[in-house]
Amino acid sequence: MPTLSGDPSPTRSGQAYLALRSDILAGAIEPGSKLKIESLQRRYGFSSSPLREALSRLVAEEIVTVDERRGFRAAPVSQDDLHDITRFRLVLEVSAFEESIARGTVDWEAAVIASEHRLESLQKKLSAGTRSQDPAWIESHKAFHTALISACGSDRLLAASSAMFDQSQRYRALSARHRPGPRNSRAEHRRLAEAALRHDPDLGPRLLREHIQKTADQVSTYLAEAEIRLADSI
Repeated sequence: MPTLSGDPSPTRSGQAYLALRSDILAGAIEPGSKLKIESLQRRYGFSSSPLREALSRLVAEEIVTVDERRGFRAAPVSQDDLHDITRFRLVLEVSAFEESIARGTVDWEAAVIASEHRLESLQKKLSAGTRSQDPAWIESHKAFHTALISACGSDRLLAASSAMFDQSQRYRALSARHRPGPRNSRAEHRRLAEAALRHDPDLGPRLLREHIQKTADQVSTYLAEAEIRLADSI
């Protein structure tokens, strides 16, 4: 079975990279958590060498941080980081979506339809509270957003959007766990797909902005409340 990296037979370091990356993005490893080699060996069954290689790759992606004295940690979350990622996504993804709406062919429309259908099928099976931590849903969710912007005509824009989407996944996992009420993300994705198929240059980008900002606002509220709770406990 192909892996998320597209490599049908990843090396041990590749396997370690995929496992660690998946758990950090899904929130199974909490933001800011220490990533001790000994603990990771017990958790994943890899030796220290492939784990160190995997951690180095994740440092380059800014999913893991490193301190010479304190070792590796899952990247922390913060209001400033959330706002920075959101600002970049609003610039990059919305611009790429605008270009795709203008340039998209029948093949692009077919890709949008197929990816939305796969995501819709998964969303029917998974509860709202667990979706953003489920690896299959995470993969399908990214595939849908990638399909929306895939006709933009710029590999660099797609690569930058992909990196920011992965960074924001850690915050989506937080949002799902601490959301104050239900969110109809299925309807949001459906409306995005419909706007894409209509090649609507105004509605599509507006819906994508709202979609991205809504998650950011929910997580921002949670982070602010968490900071207040921490201050009160000191």
